[in-house]
Amino acid sequence: MRIHVVSDVHGNAEALARAGDGADALIVLGDLLDFVDYHQHGRGILGELFGAEQVATFARLRREAGRDETLAFARSLWASLDDPGAAVDEAIRGQYATLFGAMSAPTYAVPGNVDTPALWPEFAGPGVHLLDGEVAEIGGLRFGFVGGALLPDGATPRRGAVWQPYLRTREDFDASVAALGEQAGAGGIDVLCSHIPPALPELTYDVVARRRELGSTALLELIDEKRPRWSLFGHVHQPLAARVRRGYTECGNVGHFKETGRPWVLRW
Repeated sequence: MRIHVVSDVHGNAEALARAGDGADALIVLGDLLDFVDYHQHGRGILGELFGAEQVATFARLRREAGRDETLAFARSLWASLDDPGAAVDEAIRGQYATLFGAMSAPTYAVPGNVDTPALWPEFAGPGVHLLDGEVAEIGGLRFGFVGGALLPDGATPRRGAVWQPYLRTREDFDASVAALGEQAGAGGIDVLCSHIPPALPELTYDVVARRRELGSTALLELIDEKRPRWSLFGHVHQPLAARVRRGYTECGNVGHFKETGRPWVLRW
């Protein structure tokens, strides 16, 4: 059995259309949308709405300025649109139509933080399975899926924002992880699939962004309890370590697919 796994697609539909070539199935670990393209400023949803120059300014502020200055600039951009919510919704739907149309069958997909999972059923075609907090059997192995990313402790989801990323409270995320353990039962989980990594320092630190992303202690505890063969994830584009072994489990960042265009290959 051969499975191809990708994460952090961020709009790369051309590579996604080839990602399942030669595989029995494709697994997508989220972040389909290209919201802010930090490499090609004229692309992505912000580039489409405001142009490359404004996105370049936004990117510079995120690198160099304080949070308040960055937020103020972002608010000024949204205020320049007559109906920012409708504009973002149209851009998201346009990307999803292209991206889901590029998926081969069968595909098993879980959303990332740069996704709008409520819209996914509208675009998923036959043979595309949408999973979050669920266990599915693929080729005789049990795969557990949990999507989204974590809000910082004490933070609450933004209300009334133009676009709402799929950020979850720790309680909500941990409940989805616990549901996997309950569904798996005595049979356990063979492959744990998530957008974010388990909370291991080597897997959560991005060496280019020079910051630590939030990993999940609940995923780590599930790995220790259920001892899956593999734990697969993305989210951290340039991790300090792409692979770490945790006891019996091989923990692997499947790579920044937008940039590499290469799927991670799982064989058994």
